[in-house]
Formats: sequence, structure tokens, C-alpha cells
Amino acid sequence: MYSGCLRDCNMDTRNFGFIVVLICILITQAKAEDPYHFFEWKVTYGTISPLGVPTQVILINDKFPGPVINCTSNNNIVVNVFNNLDEPFLLTWNGVQQRKNSWVDGTPGTMCPIQPGTNFTYKFQVKDQIGSYYYFPTTALHKAAGGVGIIQVHSRPLIPVPFDNPADEFAVFVGDWFNKGHKALKNLLDGGNSIGHPEGIHINGKSAQVGTQAEPSWTFEAGKTYRFRFCNPGMRTSVNFRFQDHDMKLVEVEGSHLMQNEYMSMDLHVGQCMSVLVTADQPPKDYYLVVSSRFTKQVHTTVATIRYAGTNIPASPELPPPPPEKTAGIAWSINQFRSFRWNLTASAARPNPQGSYHYGQINITRTIKLVNSRNYIDGKLRFALNGVSHIDPKTPLKLSEYFGLAEKEFKYDIIPDMPPADIEKNVKIAPNVLNATYRNFVEIIFENHENTIQSYHLDGYSFFAVAIEPGRWSPEKRKNYNLEDALSRHNVAVFPGCWAAVMLTLDNAGMWSLRSEMWERFYLGQQLYVSVLSPERSLRDEYSLPETTQLCGIVTNLPKPPGYV
Repeated sequence: MYSGCLRDCNMDTRNFGFIVVLICILITQAKAEDPYHFFEWKVTYGTISPLGVPTQVILINDKFPGPVINCTSNNNIVVNVFNNLDEPFLLTWNGVQQRKNSWVDGTPGTMCPIQPGTNFTYKFQVKDQIGSYYYFPTTALHKAAGGVGIIQVHSRPLIPVPFDNPADEFAVFVGDWFNKGHKALKNLLDGGNSIGHPEGIHINGKSAQVGTQAEPSWTFEAGKTYRFRFCNPGMRTSVNFRFQDHDMKLVEVEGSHLMQNEYMSMDLHVGQCMSVLVTADQPPKDYYLVVSSRFTKQVHTTVATIRYAGTNIPASPELPPPPPEKTAGIAWSINQFRSFRWNLTASAARPNPQGSYHYGQINITRTIKLVNSRNYIDGKLRFALNGVSHIDPKTPLKLSEYFGLAEKEFKYDIIPDMPPADIEKNVKIAPNVLNATYRNFVEIIFENHENTIQSYHLDGYSFFAVAIEPGRWSPEKRKNYNLEDALSRHNVAVFPGCWAAVMLTLDNAGMWSLRSEMWERFYLGQQLYVSVLSPERSLRDEYSLPETTQLCGIVTNLPKPPGYV
């Protein structure tokens, strides 16, 4: 019968066989895993002088900043980290959502630290993500010493990007720097004191002043356009960056494409990343990238040189001015936040438009208002959320929960969702864990009663940052939310005496860190964890405990429970 069909269709058996083989190949490729990128990192101490003073830093493969993870959406990342320091160490992947996999989130609440002289292999997927992110250490005060690097996630080749391919792209870390060193800073905090103010600002581990002879950090060719990916992994300081005589076109913030506007300068708060395009459209010579601190009594400024190819004309000493400070500066920065609009027609990591998710039409099932406070407990400085200053138990929260021993280590929901007006007065120290319902749509309000800027991040998720306004939040304020095209991102700044609102669906099972990105505040308790458990205990919703997971605390010698099915 089949041979008769082939004759009727005027097709010989050789062609038919070729087609069958081709179909088999296509099916095999469709079922194949996404590509893998393998890295081997050696973490060591070194000495560099970002501000001219030799300081102990943390190097990865002898680099500061560390190696770039350059990958494509849905790629699998495998990083084998060897800890050659003299103390435990962990890395987290700021902004990478770790779908179903908080086991390798790299925070003290999810993982046992990598002990000195040992190694651990992180494995995760940049699932349905594009954009600019970074990694950094979460143990001790290692973040003050470096150990940071950028993660660049590109769109897949067939997914259109709403701007032309740049001639080149550059990773730029900008942030504050302390000359005291990370161990001295940790001793200050452990002794109940503040780390104080930074000594300056750095650009990729270097600082320079106007007129200083220095090799160019980047080279332009006239007429070409370049992408700069900026991240602020600093300890506490917001910064502003601007290019001398060149405008910037903002094209991406923390994984979202924007409606493209041009800016003369950009505020970048702690923990945030963004991409700008800069076109070499000025007379060929040297120009400065200028970075200055924001909302600080003493303004620190540093520069890096951009050189047009084939020229040696020095940059002008006249720098572009910074934005205003104090109250006017806060309004300026809030207005910049409000100018960020999601590009609803752009594709993201998947073929469907990134704006197809109509978050503004989903009913809110839970509202959580978080109020930060600065307190002294037994004479020692602490920071808190809703009256609780978080402390990590000896066993990572995720492990004690998975082994069914959570009640021995912590209690859920010890803070109220809607705190009373005097919540800052009676603060206690305890593990702070919210028990959340899987797939609920929640609203989180960050309300800042202090006179310093705050910056918050949630691991495992991107949220819609729908509003920042002065004053106190109330339900009536929802009428001011942007429910159409607010950015999907993982970080939001909260200005002094202001509040910020974000909205998200809790569809990523795991134990996730919600934290201040101001690391002094994080270290002294301004953080909590959100436990999102799938009631079905299914691999569809969350991965089982990896075989390579290191155990510590009360679960050290226990047999591993059966995994999800």
C-alpha cells in the first residue's frame, strides 16, 4: 500500500527516506536541551587601589570586576566556584529569576556557604529572560570587597530587538568604595556601629579626576553606536552618570525594553542595572564619562575617558552638571522613574510581545506594607522591616523547611501585613519569613519613614513597579498606579518620606530573599524571606533538592527526603 502511494505521489523511496530522517532530526533538536555555558572560577584575595589607597579585594580568576557571563535567553549556566578565601563564601545572581530553583539562589537563607578550600557548582537557567544583571557575594561583608561581575542575557537570534545591533557593548560597574576594607567594615557592624560614609566612587574598580593622564577605558569609531550596560553594586550610595557632550538613549532596565527616550544624565540606585545607547556623533577627541554620588552631604565625582579612534585631543575640563540635590533632586529622580514606560509592542525572551501580560486587570489577593526602621537594641545598631530585624539561623531556611524541621528554626508570619503606626518602636531580632500562597497576585508597599533613600530587591521574580509618591500610602492611592505600562523589574528605590508600590504573581516556588540592597542594612536585619510552596510538591512547580547540595546546621547528617515527582 505504501509503495503504491509513493508511486501515485511521484516520489521515490530514496526521497521518502530522506524526509523521514530529516523529520527525526528536527524532532530530536526540538527535544534537545538549551545550550550550556561552563565556567570555572577561583575566588581569591588581592590588592588594588580603586581610590589610590591599597585595599584588600576579592578577585574572581584574578579579575575585578570578575568574568562576564555572556549568554542568550534560556541558556543553562554552570559555574564551578572554588573558595580560596579564609572564610565561607556565597554568590547570588542578582535579577536572574532561578525558575523553580531557589536551591542555588546563593543567599544565607537558601544555601550553606562554600567553606574555605572547597568548591560548589551552581547550575541555573536564564529562563525566558533578557537584559542586564550581575552577581555578587552575600556572605559577611564581602560585597564591600568586590567579587562582582555582570550577566548579559541576549535575545535569541529570531526574536527581534527594538533597536539596531550596536557596534560593541561595554559592561560598567559604578558605585561607592570604602578604603577601610571589608573585614574592618564587618567589625564595625558587629560592634553595633555604622560603616559611615564611603571615601569615593569608582568606575570598574578605578577612579580618576579631570586632567589626569589615563589610558582610555573605551574607544569609539565616529558614526557608530555603542551599548553601555550600567550596574550599581555599591554598598549604600545612589549615583548619577552622564557622558560629556553625548546624549543617551535608554533601551533596557533590568530585563525590560522601554519606550526609548533620550537623557542627558541618569540616576542609578543601589542594586539597579540599565542599558543605554550612545552614538559617536561629536567631533573626534577624548570625552569623559562622569559619575557622581547622589543624595550625599559630600558629593564624590570620578571620570573615565572615552577616546575617538585616531585622535589624541584631550577632553575638555568642563563637565556636564549633576542633577539637583535635596528636595528638588528627589522630585527630579522620581520624575525620571515615571518617565520609564514598558514597550508593549517589543518582544522579550519569547515570541509574544512583552506587554501581553495585563497585570492591571488582575485582582489583588494580598497587600503587604513594609515599613523600614533604624533601631538600637541593647546599644547596638539594627535595621528592621515591620518591627522585626532578621537574623539567619544556623540552618538555611530553605533546608530546614524542606526537611520538615522549620518549627525548630523559625516561625512564619511574625510580622503583620499592615503594620500599626508605631511599628518602629518595639523591634525584635528573629528570622523573618512570610508564608505566601502559590500563584497569588500580591501588592507590596514599601513605605520609608526615614530621611535616607532605600533600595529593595526581590530574588526569584520581576515585579511591576507601579508607583512612587511622597507621603504615606493608603488604598486610595491605587488610583495613581500605572496599570498599563509600568516596567517589569526586580529593584525599586524608595525616597525619604515616600512610598513605592509593586505588583507581582507568586508563580515561582521556592524560598526567596526580599531585601534592602543597602548592604549595611541587609547585614543588620532589613530583609526577610518569602516562602512560596507549591501544594502539589511537583517537579512541574519546583525542582527537588539537588544531589550536590551541601548540608549544614541541624540537617547536616540527615538522609535526604524523597524528591518531588
